[in-house]
Amino acid sequence: MSEKETLLRIEDLSVRYRARGADGQAAVDGVSLTVGRGEFVSIVGESGSGKSTTVHAALHLLPPSARVEATALALNGHDTASWNDRKLARLRGPFVGFVPQDPGTSLNPVKRVGTQVLEALRLHRRVESGPGRDLAVAKLATAGLREPERVYRQYPHELSGGMKQRVLIAIALANDPALLVADEPTSALDVTVQKVILDHLAHLRDTLGLGVLLVTHDLGVAAERSDRLIVMQHGRIVEEGPAGRILADPRHDYTRRLVAAAPTQQSTRLTSTEPRVEPGGPSACGPASVPGESVSSTGTGSSAVRARSAPTSISSSTGRATPVPKAARPLLEVRELTKTFAHGGVRAVDNVSLAVRAGTTHALVGESGAGKSTVARIAAGFTSPDSGQVWFDGARIDGLSRGKLRPIRREIQFVYQNPYSSLDPKFTVEQIIAEPLVALGLLPRGPRRSDRVRELLDEVALSREHLARKAAELSGGQRQRVAVARALAPGPRVLVLDEAVSALDVSVQAQILRLLVDLQHQQGLTYLFITHDLGVVRLVADEVTVMRAGSVVESGAVTDVFENPTQDYTRRLLDAVPVGAGTPVAVDAVVA
Repeated sequence: MSEKETLLRIEDLSVRYRARGADGQAAVDGVSLTVGRGEFVSIVGESGSGKSTTVHAALHLLPPSARVEATALALNGHDTASWNDRKLARLRGPFVGFVPQDPGTSLNPVKRVGTQVLEALRLHRRVESGPGRDLAVAKLATAGLREPERVYRQYPHELSGGMKQRVLIAIALANDPALLVADEPTSALDVTVQKVILDHLAHLRDTLGLGVLLVTHDLGVAAERSDRLIVMQHGRIVEEGPAGRILADPRHDYTRRLVAAAPTQQSTRLTSTEPRVEPGGPSACGPASVPGESVSSTGTGSSAVRARSAPTSISSSTGRATPVPKAARPLLEVRELTKTFAHGGVRAVDNVSLAVRAGTTHALVGESGAGKSTVARIAAGFTSPDSGQVWFDGARIDGLSRGKLRPIRREIQFVYQNPYSSLDPKFTVEQIIAEPLVALGLLPRGPRRSDRVRELLDEVALSREHLARKAAELSGGQRQRVAVARALAPGPRVLVLDEAVSALDVSVQAQILRLLVDLQHQQGLTYLFITHDLGVVRLVADEVTVMRAGSVVESGAVTDVFENPTQDYTRRLLDAVPVGAGTPVAVDAVVA
């Protein structure tokens, strides 16, 4: 590839972060890569692998604490290693557009969306108000936003996470750059919107020669869209090559684990080697007894508890664990729910009914704004419906007073999407897990509560050394395990999981899904699983309800809906799932 065709060239890049006056361990160590005109290159790897640090270093966006060394950091043939911000500004925007990872912190909350797109345009060209507005609206439409005129007038807080991400993509493309660097740009997007965005980037690549450098943990997206894949681990490139070859024949052990962990590379349901607890029967720490009753009062966590609580291995096979009979009774039901939010008059939920059978996993899927999370919050008692009913274990629970709803809180627990924001940063892990025991008045301070917390830590496969840590001292996967432990603390029968694995890397996601399936089989738990990832649905769910614009489109057994969808919308969702280029791999290959 000639220098003229090379849009980005990085040679022997190393990055270390200074801490207390000394350089720490290398976050990036000896990385070299190129992106050519019209080329789509993806960097994949887990959190902490150095992929985001690499692209931030290339664009000179690292904080002052970073010490960057490189033989070359070249954009458009110019080595920018010694350039100042003013000189770099001539390339940022007109030559290279950047899509940051977190839309929640990258948009100005007090400025309208249109104003922020216009600002990006006016940084590099003179645009009058009228034509500028039309161009900004066009860029929002280009990024896949419906009703771009309305979005132009809105503030960021009025948009969903996926809509905010599309606004960032519109800003990055505002000045028609030759190179687009995107850091996890589709992690918050539904599969159909993700497909629209990636299809458009592919169109720009094909028609205008746009070069794309994509950072992602979604191996399916990377493999399906990329010309080349770059796999990083511990700050180094461990494998690089054509996407099809790497997915079909990964040569490094770490790459093989990533491929095995990708939901799109697995075609059968995760199962547990443990026998399924009969639905409605007593679970290992179910509500029939006060949590902690069966735990030794020594305060040290008995070996008996460890043996009972340790997660078992899970395999992906053509067989299923002992199936739940179709006659299994509904444990959690919503009937003809409607909910309209006063602000904007949007009907978020429109006549929705579904039943979650005891001991099963019922997935609720659909695009952003479909009403999934609103249904979940109503089912969990966090929000009241305008009309309709919620039933739990044969009793109606909507409209109950706070006092009468309190016992239900123990039975139905919620696991949120983002483990980074759902845990109190001031609490230790021990305090976080004990929080519902304190709030619900289930166990007083003392040895029994401490034993219960340690038992829960065992159940989610975390060591006792994590008890004194704060949330900021944990990885994303560890935080989500703590969130699951907190939800299990009062001994619930139902877990409502709202996008509980969407923020995690594929290998960590596989571990959490493995944990959830194992806990369900050990304890007879029932899951209402909210997700936009149909690959995950295939792995963990028994039944699925598809929602669109607040209404139910289709519902039934996962195998029936996925193999023989009756609605065009469901078919579009399934067609939009990235499938990569490889052969499905057994999840047994993933090393926990």
